[in-house]
Amino acid sequence: MPTNNKLKIFNDPIYGFITIPNSLIFDIIQHKYFQRLRRISQMGLSYLVYPGAHHTRFHHALGCMHLMQKAVNVLSFKGVALSEDEENGLLIAILLHDIGHGPFSHAMEHSIVNDVSHEEISLRFMEELNAEFNGSLTLAISIFKREYPRQFMCELISSQLDMDRADYLKRDSFYTGVAEGNINSERLITMLNVVDDQLVVEEKGILSVEKFLIARRFMYWQVYMHKTGVVAEQLLMETLKRAKELVQQGIKLNCSDALFYFLLSEINSENFNSETLAVFSKLDDYDIIAAMKEWQNHEDFVLSNLCRMILDRNLLKVKLKNKPINNSDLKMHAEALIKKHNITEHEASYFVFYGELINQAYQNKFQKINILFKSGKIKDIVKASDQLNLKALSKPITKYYMCYPKNLNST
Repeated sequence: MPTNNKLKIFNDPIYGFITIPNSLIFDIIQHKYFQRLRRISQMGLSYLVYPGAHHTRFHHALGCMHLMQKAVNVLSFKGVALSEDEENGLLIAILLHDIGHGPFSHAMEHSIVNDVSHEEISLRFMEELNAEFNGSLTLAISIFKREYPRQFMCELISSQLDMDRADYLKRDSFYTGVAEGNINSERLITMLNVVDDQLVVEEKGILSVEKFLIARRFMYWQVYMHKTGVVAEQLLMETLKRAKELVQQGIKLNCSDALFYFLLSEINSENFNSETLAVFSKLDDYDIIAAMKEWQNHEDFVLSNLCRMILDRNLLKVKLKNKPINNSDLKMHAEALIKKHNITEHEASYFVFYGELINQAYQNKFQKINILFKSGKIKDIVKASDQLNLKALSKPITKYYMCYPKNLNST
């Protein structure tokens, strides 16, 4: 296929037209591993709270690549020398930074695989693609792993102010309709610069950074940690855990071959090999939805009820508190459930549980957002800002939640 046929354009509702810069990136986007992201929802089950939140990891990855193109142009204009290979490396690294997400984005890594993060799986996909594309992704992998010597390039992929956050805040705000999260990512990028190999924001961009941090805080409490979204995601994890438990007891469950593989096997970092990756690449949101539609009629009380709760959006009741959950409250709800449905304590634990939510809009302990003043002085945003509340944003806030059934129909 002639190269010029590969320089396609995507029409994005956030940024307008996004262009594919070269044929290598076109071929990566066309690859089945990347196309799978069209079937992975960006925000898990948040659409049960915000009906518009049906956008995918595919949307987000392209948006990140578009913003990275902007960042590269801005830095080049300001005299930061980037070779064509480095530019390509940045674009590929940000394009593939989320390729390792499983169904509904986060549910799987906390339920049917043991301690294998999506970042680890992303890296495995990148290595597999690198072999397929004759080493063309080597530089991108080095940047993704933060091993590349030019530190600011690694910061553009992952830091307190990276292209990932610059896209997802704006995109998630748009699709949920939560206006408080709408940041001016274009202006933030225009204010970027590099000093001593570190990414900095020019003084004129202070207000944009403040808005970005405050928007991040709003989005976490209002969207990412919305209590209904939290309980829906927990129920999904409990569903997958129960399914795995039943399959490993030899109980038959109807589902796709890819999902069955992960339910049957104990997968961890050590044994996550290329065969596992090939099966993982066939897994997406549709496997889980189809399985739940089957399992809602299963004879197992726990599995069928969990599936129905999600499919019918008849979720557990959730209470959010500022103090740790009292064990006696938990016990009371569990005992009532055991008595009503004649189930075991273990079975009741799928419906009565607690957890905590931690929100820290600005984690300046390990990485800082540095502001470059006209005098050449560099200060952390908390010290540079006259906004007193920025200091508060750098402190973690913990809230505690407890979930229990409103009403549960016996199967």
